Amino acid sequence: MKYYDAGKCDIAVIGAGHAGIEAALAAARLGIDTICFTLHLDMVGNMPCNPAIGGTGKGHLVRELDALGGEMAVAADKACIQYRMLNRGKGPAVHSLRAQADRRLYQSVMKHTLEKQENLRVKQAEIVDIGRENGRVCSVTTATGAVYRCRAAIICTGTHLGGRTIIGEAVADSGPDGLAASLPLGKVCAGFGLAMRRFKTGTPPRINRRTVDFSKMTIQPGDEDIEPFSFVTDHPPVNRAVCWLTYTNEETHRIIRENLDRCPLYSGVIDGIGPRYCPSIETKIVTFPDKTRHQLFIEPMGLDTEELYILGLSSSMPEDVQVKVLHTIAGLEHAEMTRPAYAIEYDCVDPLELYPTMETKKIDGLYGAGQFNGSSGYEEAAVQGFVAGVNAALKIKGGEPLILRRSDGYIGTLIDDLVTKGTNEPYRMMTSRSEYRLLHRQDNADIRLSHIGLRIGLISPARHQAVLDKYQMVEDETARLEKTYVSPSPALAQMLSSLGTTPIASGVSLADLLRRPQINYADLAPFDTARPELPRRVTEQVEISLRYEGYIKRQLKQVQEFSRMENRPLPEDIEYERVPSLRTEAVQKLNRVRPANFGMASRISGVSPADLTALMIYCEDRKARHSHG
Repeated sequence: MKYYDAGKCDIAVIGAGHAGIEAALAAARLGIDTICFTLHLDMVGNMPCNPAIGGTGKGHLVRELDALGGEMAVAADKACIQYRMLNRGKGPAVHSLRAQADRRLYQSVMKHTLEKQENLRVKQAEIVDIGRENGRVCSVTTATGAVYRCRAAIICTGTHLGGRTIIGEAVADSGPDGLAASLPLGKVCAGFGLAMRRFKTGTPPRINRRTVDFSKMTIQPGDEDIEPFSFVTDHPPVNRAVCWLTYTNEETHRIIRENLDRCPLYSGVIDGIGPRYCPSIETKIVTFPDKTRHQLFIEPMGLDTEELYILGLSSSMPEDVQVKVLHTIAGLEHAEMTRPAYAIEYDCVDPLELYPTMETKKIDGLYGAGQFNGSSGYEEAAVQGFVAGVNAALKIKGGEPLILRRSDGYIGTLIDDLVTKGTNEPYRMMTSRSEYRLLHRQDNADIRLSHIGLRIGLISPARHQAVLDKYQMVEDETARLEKTYVSPSPALAQMLSSLGTTPIASGVSLADLLRRPQINYADLAPFDTARPELPRRVTEQVEISLRYEGYIKRQLKQVQEFSRMENRPLPEDIEYERVPSLRTEAVQKLNRVRPANFGMASRISGVSPADLTALMIYCEDRKARHSHG
């Protein structure tokens, strides 16, 4: 093939899924000349699995990304058709927004956003090679022979890299949705000396709405009081769709068990490791043999299509078995399957190969994001893409890197987990992964992170000032409630009793009443004559700050203690083999991860408290020697 010089850019983003979109937009918005390459321009921002944004833990990521200046939340509010706040019956730490997206509208919104962005070009092409010069990225090459000179490349290939789809005995080299796989690039990465992994994920069948009997299902409407994803969305979104709930049954399970010999998961066809927290239906049946039924959510793919998605029925079974299984389910007895479920295997890098900036340790200027880094999920991909794009841009500009810590939020936790602990399965964000869940709520992501977005240049001063103004209102209202007292009265006693809490015997502040879990801010309105008109997002913060005041103070103290350890740097040139009393396993793990500080070192599997003590003693001695040398 004849190669030709196609020009140059600063950053080449490989892939235009959720990671690639955020990487490209972040870099371009920081003034860096960027090209985003995609296998198919009509599939920018594709949702090959579930047509939804957010969910438990994932909604936190979307809100944090928005507070930093990312795009996913803004696009979601333009394209989502049903909103639900999950876990409302629990505390605010685990409240997570999830919304059904109109799949094609979301793609259209994101594609147009990329096309309009200054400093960004979007091109349909397969990248088959990444050039190096003196150990640094210098170019990318397309399958048609175009060579683009660049200073950095960000790999955001999703499940296309070495993609192989499996439907029973039918196996094909393919990306999701029947799109092309990216085959040469995986070999290039392995040739760089990067440790690669083989992971697997899957998707359920799609069905035609006209063939479904919804009378046998339970309707799942959206919230009446809708909260948007983005802090800057100035109008509440509208619910324009509903979902439904149904279940598998004993007959469903019998058919699956009788066909396990044809299941690729158990016949040896599938080698890749699948996600533990989103298993296929056949894995559920085998793992939980005593469970008589499993939930299935029937979700719309969009407003202009009759296709429905069956959340909970992911499978790699043969197509004929999938049809039999489908027809055992209440409401789906005559359902027409428009697309069969499939499993997909793909290549990804061992995330221990990465710095917290998302740059690879072996190749200067080469970054990874999303499923290429061993994670799963649109939201996990988007936040990594953002961090990679920002850091690639900042490095080119000569700025300080963006390194988000665990104490900053869920994005910092996700990246720290990946680059210090690695992962043996597709990594999924969950609220349980955060040590500081009460501090890192999805409702307060703006005050936690917008100052960082301002510092890097992706949040405007005006937007940041609006955040500060909002929380000043929270502080002022909290102080007012602390000083405002009410006396016992029949009306107050009746209200308190009706809410299941004890009437007061003497004067009490409105703040103390609001600290009671049964009472919310609106309940106190009849007894609060001087109440100002405040936005709901302000009063929500007032409630949380008062009700969880003790817990929040305790976690803030933990963060301070954590920061002392986290901010204690380790010398970049440290030779762990020279550290006395450091165990062999710890030496190997520390050499592989090369932690930047003691906090990262403490979270490496195989590094014990005794190893950390030995490391601290060595570093103190080294510092003393240098100061006297």
